[in-house]
Amino acid sequence: MSATQTLIARAAERRAERKRDDAGRGIVSTLDLQRTRTRVGLVVIAVLALAVLAIASLGPLLWLAKSSVSTTQDILTDPFGWWPSGIQWHNLSEAWTRLGIGGYFLNTIWVVLGCWFFGLLVALTGAYTIAILKPKWAPLLSGAVLVTLFIPGVVSLVALYVTVLDLPLVHLNLINTFWAVWLPSAANAFNIMLLSRVFAGLPQDIFEAARIDGASNLRIFWSILIPMARPTLGVVSLLTVVGAWKEFLWPLLVLPDPSLQPLSVGIQKVAGTNDLALVLAGMFISVILPLVMFLCFRRQFLDNAGLGGAIKG
Repeated sequence: MSATQTLIARAAERRAERKRDDAGRGIVSTLDLQRTRTRVGLVVIAVLALAVLAIASLGPLLWLAKSSVSTTQDILTDPFGWWPSGIQWHNLSEAWTRLGIGGYFLNTIWVVLGCWFFGLLVALTGAYTIAILKPKWAPLLSGAVLVTLFIPGVVSLVALYVTVLDLPLVHLNLINTFWAVWLPSAANAFNIMLLSRVFAGLPQDIFEAARIDGASNLRIFWSILIPMARPTLGVVSLLTVVGAWKEFLWPLLVLPDPSLQPLSVGIQKVAGTNDLALVLAGMFISVILPLVMFLCFRRQFLDNAGLGGAIKG
């Protein structure tokens, strides 16, 4: 599709030019930066802001890391101590075996993978329909999706639970199945509206040229739209994975079988009957994977978290 490729190249050039223009702009002008007082003030503000952010974000994580290799006595007698009296590395291995972290960890992986797959499937197809295909009823669908953003999750909790107890049309009970977690999480109105906004901001000439060249809607969706929206899909994927990983209330309701429960529920269930140090070690293990994922993809996430950067080619 030569015409389509030409339009994609031109769109990429325009986005690169806008990026260079935006890079030269700043809150403080170059003239103000020449003043010593302004430069010192900016440095002081930056240092204070970074210190507050570091304490608020890293403080709980560092405390959990320290407590996971401490004894229960140290945690209770000196909870805010800078260093444990003795590092108990065996807490991590004992938490894995005695608390059954391995089984909970595997269940969490299944929950996260299903939520990610079905969440992206619904968000992509819904946003593609609203922003690109634009049927006559697209404004009504967009308004209905937008309205659900203003409904608190607690309000719909009972309705969702009744639905998974007796799935309409097929009359299946999804309790104690991963489908009870996957399907409700797939209908994420925020992801649909985010992708709709991003798709609507893409150059529409590309899709028109693709249709002229004979591309079907499925070909446009798979070969043009998804590659152009790949950075945004990374952001949505990361948010979906982290949200599914830390979800507690809904898995607690629909997965009462301990052999199916994820880490967020399983650790809470065994917390009352096990040593505090082992419980905290299990909690530290449960946050390692999301933390590693964010550290690996932090650059892509921060670069593409905004709508402007989310449509990079």
